[in-house]
Amino acid sequence: MKKLMAANWKMYKTWDEAQATARDLVGLAAGKLPADREVLVFPPFTALKAVSDVLDPVPGFSTGGQDYYYEKEGAFTGEISPAMLKDVGAAYGLTGHSERRHILGEGDECVGRKTAYGLSKGLKVILCIGELIEERKADRVEEVLERQLRIGLKDVSADFDPEQLSVAYEPVWAIGTGEVAGPAEIVEAHTFIRKNLISLFGEKANEMRILYGGSVKPENCGDIIALDNVDGVLVGGASLHGESFSRIVLA
Repeated sequence: MKKLMAANWKMYKTWDEAQATARDLVGLAAGKLPADREVLVFPPFTALKAVSDVLDPVPGFSTGGQDYYYEKEGAFTGEISPAMLKDVGAAYGLTGHSERRHILGEGDECVGRKTAYGLSKGLKVILCIGELIEERKADRVEEVLERQLRIGLKDVSADFDPEQLSVAYEPVWAIGTGEVAGPAEIVEAHTFIRKNLISLFGEKANEMRILYGGSVKPENCGDIIALDNVDGVLVGGASLHGESFSRIVLA
């Protein structure tokens, strides 16, 4: 199982800026990429084609859409479909990111519909889950993670390919704050997630990747990905520059 090193550029970068960053990343990392690594970039929708054109020809590199809707087409102003993402080179889709949940108001049911629909339409999907600081302080971490997994995956077909579906654990209190969950906290959460995935999908869950996201930087990435049940990272701010993300990719 390859480590998935994913970059989420969120609402940053114009077409030209995104293409330049992708070129920087390829120049710095492509020739040195370890055999056990896969690199994924989630640019803004407007720059997906620009970044895909740079990354897709390079072995081990791919792109994804930060969000999508659970319909093929229709009167859904401002939305984008899996088919549209694939048309501009995206191989992956992201669902349930904490900013979609807590800023834009997406509930567990919506996230679940998106996850199952994306898989059914040929996207590889990363489902994001994680607790708020208030939930951690109230000792509700496992309750929150179990609920988000159960509802987020309930409509996934039983015959899904485990290589097509990953889970990203993002403690919300560690995203963009500089705070990072400690090794024990990460291992505890990822072990709990793996146990729940096995209860849902049986032994094939051992082939699913579990990523960690939350203030990942070049300085801490190597230690994080060496932990049990950590199969990659989902990186925000430190992925916005080719130099820093290349150091993460090669950590």
